[in-house]
Amino acid sequence: MLSYSVYRNENTEKWVTFVHGAGGSSSIWFNQIRSFKSEFNILLIDLRGHGNSKSVFKENNKQEYTFEVISNDIVEVLTHLEIEKSHFIGISLGTILIRDLAERNPKLVESMVMAGAILKLNTRSKLLMGFGNFFKSVVPYIFLYKLFAFIIMPKKNHKESRLLFVKEAKKLYQKEFMRWYKLTAQLKPILRLFRLNDLEIPTLYIMGEQDHLFLPSIKKIISGHLSAQLHVIKNCGHVVNVEKPAEFNSEVILFLKAQENTIAVG
Repeated sequence: MLSYSVYRNENTEKWVTFVHGAGGSSSIWFNQIRSFKSEFNILLIDLRGHGNSKSVFKENNKQEYTFEVISNDIVEVLTHLEIEKSHFIGISLGTILIRDLAERNPKLVESMVMAGAILKLNTRSKLLMGFGNFFKSVVPYIFLYKLFAFIIMPKKNHKESRLLFVKEAKKLYQKEFMRWYKLTAQLKPILRLFRLNDLEIPTLYIMGEQDHLFLPSIKKIISGHLSAQLHVIKNCGHVVNVEKPAEFNSEVILFLKAQENTIAVG
C-alpha cells in the first residue's frame, strides 16, 4: 500500500485528499496543511516510487504502470481508511490521476480541484515529450527533469517551484522515472476522453496566469463543461499552491465550503 499521512479533524466528517504530480511527493502540500486541517480531515498520499512510498515500490518492481494501476493505488488507501467520499486536490499530473479515478469511481469523489491542470498537450508540450522520449534512455533522468522544470516554469518567480520539484525528483530511481515517463504514451487518448466527457462532479480549475503550456487549453475546454469553473492566479506559474499559497488556500477552501453548502441546501 502507498505511504500516507492523515490529519484528523474531530469537528467534521469531510475529507480532502491531496495528490501530487510526477517527481514530487506529499511534501509539496506543506503550505496547505495548517489552513485545510482546521476545516477538513486531510489525507496526504505519496504515489508509488515517490516520497515515503519509495521503500514500498522497490527498483526491481517490474509492473507496467497505467493510469488505472496508479488510480487503484489511491482507492486502496481510501478503502483501507474507510473513507467513502472525499474532495480531491491535485497538482499537474496529479490532476490527471484524480480525473481518471473519478471516471472509474465517481461515487468516491465529492469534488475535484485541479491545480496546474493538464487537459491537452499543445505543440510545445508535445515536442517536449518527444524530446524526452528520444533521450530518456541515454541521459540521466535528473537532467531531463531539470530541463522539463525549466521549460514549464521558466520565470524568476517560478524558481522555488523548480527547486522543490527537482529536489523531490532526485529521490526517484532512474528505472522508476522511466516507468512514470512511459505513462505519457497513454496521455493522448485519456485526455481526449476527459475533454469530451463532463462527469458532472463540481470541479475547480485553479491555474497560474503564467502557465503558458496548459492554461490556454483549459480556458477553451472548460467552457463546455457545466460542472467546472476556473480561477486564474495573477503573476503565477504552474505550481500555484507553492507560488501563491495564500490565494490558493483561500480560493480552494471557499470552493469546497460552497459544495458543502450546496449539499446542505439540496
